[in-house]
This record gives sequence, structure tokens and C-alpha cells, in this order.
Amino acid sequence: MHPIVGIIPARYASHRLPGKALAKLAGKPMIQHVYERALRAPSLERLLVATDDERIRDAVLEFGGEAVMTDPAHPTGTDRLAEVVRGLEDVSIVVNIQGDEPLLSPDAIEAVIAPLLLDPKLSMSSAMSPLPDPREARNPNVVKVVTDLQGRALYFSRSPIPLPREDSDAPVPWMKHIGLYAYRRDFLLEFTQFEPTELERCERLEQLRALEHGHRIQMALLEADESIGVDTPEDLERVRQIVERRAADQDR
Repeated sequence: MHPIVGIIPARYASHRLPGKALAKLAGKPMIQHVYERALRAPSLERLLVATDDERIRDAVLEFGGEAVMTDPAHPTGTDRLAEVVRGLEDVSIVVNIQGDEPLLSPDAIEAVIAPLLLDPKLSMSSAMSPLPDPREARNPNVVKVVTDLQGRALYFSRSPIPLPREDSDAPVPWMKHIGLYAYRRDFLLEFTQFEPTELERCERLEQLRALEHGHRIQMALLEADESIGVDTPEDLERVRQIVERRAADQDR
């Protein structure tokens, strides 16, 4: 038996889009869309929102979700997770679910949990999907990942990795990193005690800290990725149109 908990870290003070967790999409706050989609992942035995803001907590409680208040001083969502997990001693696996991806697929959650169930020595897993568009590969806001032959992450970067030579005729296996993580409980607590590392600070990618400290990250391959991280007003409007179109289709 592997008690598995999903935690959605959500803060109000986003740099580029404050209050985005409460932005309305088809009449519901964005955090509710994330929560309801995550609830459809059958492996999750418990799901809660970890927040530093009473407005988000109250919104979650209003739609019937579970929420806990956490220290507003946490530098990352992972630190917010660790605070919650310290009080959950019966948990084995923790899934970090991004609170700004209302189109998240429940299948993606299942995919990142699976490697930890298969390999008891594995500490951490995440997900990736093919990235065929060279423009996206060159976009620094789209994180790329390269793996070994067993699907274990070798490196994450905002740069287009691998970078093909001009005379190369080989297909370029660009992979987009999907910001969904599963951890062993004990490793999550250990990870947040590591000092930030040089590559992590350079790329501003927290997952590099695990690699620099010698830990494997198994990548689950998703054939398609429909998730859109909401970081800007433009992202929000794009997602709002998709959600409202889907809601209209369901009403027909």
C-alpha cells in the first residue's frame, strides 16, 4: 500500500499575474479547475491546496476542497509542500501539482506516479512531451529536458537542447518539460534542505538541484500535452477561451 497525496501549492502574490489562482474561468476560480481535474487521478488518495492566503483557502473550502495555510515566507512551492508533508507521516508519495495549469490531464498525474511505484529506489519523477516546433524550442519560457536511454533526466535548460549542428540531418528530439513532480516523502523533505546550486541559480530551474546532488529524475513520456501554464494575462485569456469553449460544448 502506498498512501499517495496530491498537493497544489497556490500563492496570491504572483509577480506577473497577482491573484491568478482566483481568476474566473467559465464561472469558477482557476484553482477549482485544477483541483477538480486532479481529483480524477485514481491513484491520489488525498488532495489538498497549500496556500499562504486566506482568500485562496476560503475559495477552496467554498467549493468543497481541502486547504491548509502555510508560511508566506517560503521561497518556492516545493518548500510549501514540505511544510505540509512534515505533518503527514502516513504518506509515501507526494505529487506536486501546479496551481496555474487548469487544463492539466489526470493521466499526466498517473504517469508521474507510476515510476515511483515500479522502482522502490527512485526518489523523484517528472514528465515530458515531444516539442516539434523549433520556435517553442528556442523560447526560454519553455523548459527543455534531455534524457538517457532509460528516460532519466540528464539536464534541464531554457536553451534549445540538444542544439543541432547546421550540417546535421538527424531529427532533433526536443522534449518539453512538464512541471509536474512526484517525490518520495523522505526525499522531498531532504531535497528542501539542500542549498540551491550553481546551475539551478543560473537557469532558475529548481529541479537541477536534485541532479547536481546526484539524484535521478525519471521522466514519464506523455505523447501529447494540452496543459498551459498561466503566467501572463495573455496566457489567462488563452486558457479562458479554451475552458469556456469546452464548457459550452458540454452544455449542448
